[in-house]
Amino acid sequence: MRDAIQSRVSSPGARVNTNKGRGLGISQPGEAGSAVSDLEWRPLSACACALRTFPDAVFCSKMEFRSARQAIMQLLRTVAPADLPALLEWMRTTRDFDEFTQDNNDIMLKNIAEDLRNCLPLETMLSSEHLALQKIQQQPEPTVHVDAFLYDEDFIDSLCEEGKMSRNYCMVCGSHQTAPLGFISHSFSLMELKFIYHHVLPDLSGKVLVDVGSRLGTVLYGGYLYSSALQLYGVELNGDFCQLQEMVIKKYQFTDRIKVLHADICTQGSLLQNADVIIMNNVFEYFLDEAEQARAWEYISHNVRKQGSLLVTVPSLEDSLSSLQVRLQGANKKSHSFCWKMKNLEKHRFLVRSYLRINQFKSIFLEKENYIWNFFAKWEKATSSK
Repeated sequence: MRDAIQSRVSSPGARVNTNKGRGLGISQPGEAGSAVSDLEWRPLSACACALRTFPDAVFCSKMEFRSARQAIMQLLRTVAPADLPALLEWMRTTRDFDEFTQDNNDIMLKNIAEDLRNCLPLETMLSSEHLALQKIQQQPEPTVHVDAFLYDEDFIDSLCEEGKMSRNYCMVCGSHQTAPLGFISHSFSLMELKFIYHHVLPDLSGKVLVDVGSRLGTVLYGGYLYSSALQLYGVELNGDFCQLQEMVIKKYQFTDRIKVLHADICTQGSLLQNADVIIMNNVFEYFLDEAEQARAWEYISHNVRKQGSLLVTVPSLEDSLSSLQVRLQGANKKSHSFCWKMKNLEKHRFLVRSYLRINQFKSIFLEKENYIWNFFAKWEKATSSK
């Protein structure tokens, strides 16, 4: 800090103050006849207004934590008592501070990703995930699992350069005829998480969010850092993944707002009934057979009944349920078993945001963002007016 002050003070053209009001200006070092050392009267002129308004507070450029905390507490003591609760609530929920915290949040998530990479194999699949491994192998084209949270496009490029991963497979063994490998991820990327919490979801102050099949916990960590959600619950059936999430939650001190339940979602009726937002990212398709998927969706349809609840699903609900026969609570007797299509959702008081994964998401993210958001806005307006 001393060097920073010195660089500001010694810059050409610095204004020389008279002795009057000297504490509020910038002076040149070593002013003739000065009986006061340089560092005792060098506060920047930008602090002058603040010092006049709050004379007991200490304002200076690049304050350390302790000084900044004292300044904020002193400022709060000057607020009218009647307005203090509103100010504190605003400070707790506003996104006006994003510009100061965004970079730190991104860095924290990247650190979490590094921790998880050190605990998992490259393909981020566990030997206990028998059905998921089998379904990946049964894809019509060769497909590999690459976790989008742990490995972004740049990271994948570096792995390919090192020979640890390939984007292509040989169509005829030993030849130069190659085709792109299919990549599948069961996690949102960092960019997708930011998009969901900053643009797809509304303000989550006082709300409860449930991530069904929380896996590595990426939705929970993103919700902790990018939203004001009151509580974030992850429901995960795999005990190994639950342990990984607990490790991260403890290390990064997320325990006050994140809870992970090692359970089947079909045993969590009370949690679903109280949820304001439910996120489901590739949650059933690779981990349950069709009969179990139908049972899970039926259970969800019976328990997610809170007015104004939001579902964020990948893939879309229409795609997930097109091949399943799901019985919905409240369906008429003539068709008590039917596919859950988008047109049926309004009847069951669901406000749905279907967020579709886009190929090469990184390159066309900004082009598609406004289109997707406008779609949501129009869909909500149309359903709310009926």
